[in-house]
Amino acid sequence: MKIGRPLEFDPDVALERAMQVFWRQGYAATSLQQLLEAMDLSKSSFYQAFGSKQRLFERCIEHFRDDQVHRLRQALEQAGSGRVFLEQCLHTLAEEARGPQKPRGCLIMNTATEFAGREPAVAQQVATSIERLTGVFVAAVQRAQAEGDIPAGHDAPVLARYLVSSIGGLRTMVKAGAPPETVHDIARVVMTALR
Repeated sequence: MKIGRPLEFDPDVALERAMQVFWRQGYAATSLQQLLEAMDLSKSSFYQAFGSKQRLFERCIEHFRDDQVHRLRQALEQAGSGRVFLEQCLHTLAEEARGPQKPRGCLIMNTATEFAGREPAVAQQVATSIERLTGVFVAAVQRAQAEGDIPAGHDAPVLARYLVSSIGGLRTMVKAGAPPETVHDIARVVMTALR
């Protein structure tokens, strides 16, 4: 069995660079040449390490998801309360609208919109990602319930799915140019639904 030459680059760095390109431009608008330039790879190294553009994209979604879940879990652990964590998640989106860079939305939600279920492997990646993100919000709601900030009788998974869909929608609005004040207003309405 023939063994390929060892990789002479850091796959994690290459993956991060590719993810940034996909996140900025979307899957269809990203060419293989743009990926090769961003990742600083030859075509042969690309195919040896990642297989295909779609397989690379799927790994980028996994990378994005794992990073987001890790960041959210850390933020939840460090937050003063479950409710404070939820408020921060919502109101932080307004700061994206103020930021110097053009808002890109959420790679997972962008992908759901771009592919609209056309590619089963990508659809599965999106569904798994949403499920993993929702799990963090279930934990946040349950913590807020234990702390007395959200009524214990509310269904935590339902509220978590509502929060994930609200955050996805808000990120899309920010990407479309919604002003920070609008985002703050909507965030306050979303929080009232948790009472």
